[in-house]
Amino acid sequence: MKVEHIVLLKPKLEADEQRIAALWAGIAGLKGLIPGIESIRVGVNSSPENLAQGYTLGFVVTFESPVARDGYLPHPDHLAVVPLVHAVAAEVLVFDLERH
Repeated sequence: MKVEHIVLLKPKLEADEQRIAALWAGIAGLKGLIPGIESIRVGVNSSPENLAQGYTLGFVVTFESPVARDGYLPHPDHLAVVPLVHAVAAEVLVFDLERH
């Protein structure tokens, strides 16, 4: 069973392009460092529905299994990226979708 680790970010006012680019690079780099990651996608909200509630940035990490996701959470390389998230995000929303 795969897991889609969906992270939505409500950016801080001071979240400039340089900080966002550093965050995207840090997150994208995790694929080669942490076992069990199948893919990573990053980007901005483009929904025309106007329901984002200020969450305009996001990323999705696809794991091969819940066990792989559980190994990712305390992994030192993941923890090293967390300050980059906090440099950009005023609020963070996480939703793990198990794909059957």
